[in-house]
Amino acid sequence: MTIAVLGGAGYIGSHTVAQLVKAGEDVVVLDNLITGHERAIDKKARFYQGDIRDYHFLSQVFSTEKIDAIIHFAAFSIVPESMQDPLKYFDNNTGGMITLLEAMKQFGIDKIVFSSTAATYGEPKQIPIKESDPQVPTNPYGESKLAMEKIIKWADVAYGIHFVALRYFNVAGAMPDGSIGEDHHPETHLIPIILQAAAGTRDNLQIFGDDYPTKDGTNVRDYVHVVDLADAHILALNYLRAGNASDAFNIGSATGFSNLEILNAARKVTGQAIPAKIGPRRPGDPSTLIAASDKARSVLGWKPQFDDVEKIIGDAWNWHENHPEGFGDRQ
Repeated sequence: MTIAVLGGAGYIGSHTVAQLVKAGEDVVVLDNLITGHERAIDKKARFYQGDIRDYHFLSQVFSTEKIDAIIHFAAFSIVPESMQDPLKYFDNNTGGMITLLEAMKQFGIDKIVFSSTAATYGEPKQIPIKESDPQVPTNPYGESKLAMEKIIKWADVAYGIHFVALRYFNVAGAMPDGSIGEDHHPETHLIPIILQAAAGTRDNLQIFGDDYPTKDGTNVRDYVHVVDLADAHILALNYLRAGNASDAFNIGSATGFSNLEILNAARKVTGQAIPAKIGPRRPGDPSTLIAASDKARSVLGWKPQFDDVEKIIGDAWNWHENHPEGFGDRQ
């Protein structure tokens, strides 16, 4: 049976495809390449270019391939952009999920693992955040993902489409062998932006806000290595294959690092001064997001192998140093 990875040319998707292939799975990738890179896709996976909002495209692929389960990464995920253009996010993220579920129902595909996010929690009432805590998003990105969770819950009730929603916290790092890594245009994630400043391809790092109620006034986030996150998807897939009930899991390290702490760790790893300046807060940014990830560890058997922020930054730096132009496929 075949696993279809939607958004499998993207950052997290490509790492998950590589880990699936390594585990002996037969994999097809569906991606529109708006933000993904064909060069990031493992050569053993079959690639179909198209958009998940295109029912005809999905039907063609699902008619050609015998799909056992879906792993769904095909979503926009930039918080500030979602504040400026919320309809883009509801169209692609929430609307895309509806089209996908229609196709899954039509073709009898009844298992899906999909990317949710810590952004569904909004400004948390307690730290660490548990899966049972209130979900009150503070930005359209988080709202679009929360809507996806709610829609799929009812699809499970009505059609028996079983799901695992993985609520990611901050993802960083790269394949330890340096074969694939993070390449966004423009880049919006903290660690690659810091590394661009370390490499001299960016003038400085801008930290958005130093007046949050945190240890040093800057945002605190929970970082997980992209390979550990990829492995969580395989565990979630196997959880569904074993006939378990639909559920949601936080995927994070359960440790919080402030923006300044990440900056100082990157200075240590790279040996570079890395100039930085403080700017105003960005709308929609919660002050602190730290996962309670014990549920994923106990139920899925998830055991992060790279649970160290300097290792995460080190792998990202290795990729960045050896691929200064990323995958080299952008104009």
